[in-house]
Amino acid sequence: MWGKGLRDRPDDKFLRAVGGDRIASRQIDELIGLARGIAADGIVSVAEAQVLHDWLVAAQSVIDQPLVRDLLKRVDAVLRDNQVDAEEASDLLSILKQLTESPGGAGELLRSTTLPLDNPQPDLSFSGKIYCFTGTFVFGQRKACEEAVSRKGATCAALTQKTDFLVVGTYVTESWKHSAFGNKILHASEWRERGIPIAIVSEEHWTRFVRDVH
Repeated sequence: MWGKGLRDRPDDKFLRAVGGDRIASRQIDELIGLARGIAADGIVSVAEAQVLHDWLVAAQSVIDQPLVRDLLKRVDAVLRDNQVDAEEASDLLSILKQLTESPGGAGELLRSTTLPLDNPQPDLSFSGKIYCFTGTFVFGQRKACEEAVSRKGATCAALTQKTDFLVVGTYVTESWKHSAFGNKILHASEWRERGIPIAIVSEEHWTRFVRDVH
């Protein structure tokens, strides 16, 4: 009979940790397959979104994975009215493709070390400021991001040399330079180097200010 004191031996903790990593790895592999299947025909139906939602709910109870939590939030928002309109479908399809096509595997997002973000990232203000958003966002669709800053007195517009803040969405892969939104990031970076006062910030940084959690 094993003694009670043997339950938490270091070796046992190590084995549990390894087992947890293997489970997480299997879950991510499964998510890649599911995302690839849904994105294959270039359409995301209500039924497919619901299947993805159910998988994410089940997976979240097994692994504590930020990717799963973020994606579940997005799918929850899409299914809120039990419909998937064209904009929502395009948005979700973009995320699923990035999960399957990213060179580093599912959820391998471009970190701040490879994005030309301001370093350090500045404090953000809103009243009278001009914001531009690029990429795909955990916060919600781009319209939701624009509405959030508009309520705080900011203006949203296409990227120009008068833009104060360019916010880059969390779902950005290593191939960002070759993507449609990559040009905005490159232009803003070039202007900044020429002394034009435009800040390039991550969605994570922006979210802390727009939600007044500094």
